[in-house]
Amino acid sequence: MDCPVCGEEILTTAKKCKHCGEWLNKENKNKEHNEVNTEEKVFYEDENVKVTQSRFTVGTETYAMRNISSVTNFEIENSKIVPWIFIISGIISVFFIETIKWWNAVMVIGGIIWAILITNDFAVKISTNAGEPNTLISEDKEYIQKVVDAINEAIIYRG
Repeated sequence: MDCPVCGEEILTTAKKCKHCGEWLNKENKNKEHNEVNTEEKVFYEDENVKVTQSRFTVGTETYAMRNISSVTNFEIENSKIVPWIFIISGIISVFFIETIKWWNAVMVIGGIIWAILITNDFAVKISTNAGEPNTLISEDKEYIQKVVDAINEAIIYRG
């Protein structure tokens, strides 16, 4: 059976989800709600990401906070090999193909522009007992840092 809140697998006889801590039967949920406010605290939310004290959701993937041991931002370097091949091919072809010099110039200039426009990506990398997936990838370093900071705050909040 899957938890109706976080979607993690739980026993069919479970009264409370071991992943997100949510009560599965209304009687216990109401009892706990009267003792302690169980409303989720949201640390960050946008159209694709939500970070609360019990879960981290990216698109359709949900990670239970209790399974996340650490989080970091990670830079993914994108390769510039193909633009460099264009540049070098354009320069070399000047000596061998003299009839279409404009094509050589297009290859060299296009390769240079392409190499300049390639930027690195950044990722939210979480550490869980299942490994270290890159859960969110973006070219916007500040956006990734906001999500990382929110997850860190949620981990600290949970204790």
